[in-house]
Amino acid sequence: MAKAILVADDNPKIREQVCRLFESEEHYEVCAEAGDGQEAIDLALKHRPDLIVLDLSMPLRNGFEVARELKRLMPDVPIILFTQHADLGKHLLGSVASVDRVVSKSEPLELLNHVRALLPS
Repeated sequence: MAKAILVADDNPKIREQVCRLFESEEHYEVCAEAGDGQEAIDLALKHRPDLIVLDLSMPLRNGFEVARELKRLMPDVPIILFTQHADLGKHLLGSVASVDRVVSKSEPLELLNHVRALLPS
């Protein structure tokens, strides 16, 4: 059975690109897509994904706020911060235990490598 992934990003084009990455992977499938931070939390609770990919800058609640809340609710679910601000995210990663990895949007193939590392098939 394929591992379920929730993708949250306010940019529909980026969400579409990320979802396409997983379409070609038989071991992973996107179970839901969120366009803002609150929707990401709501959909995560509804779908119970195996892994969550979050944008840092989203409306209503940013990626760090969402990650903190989701780790409280689902402590065993890995969270990847997928952001244009990867340097900032990596700098803050040490002080924010709610994010498992930070991946730059300029390196989308790296996202798949991190998913495989956190959620082996």
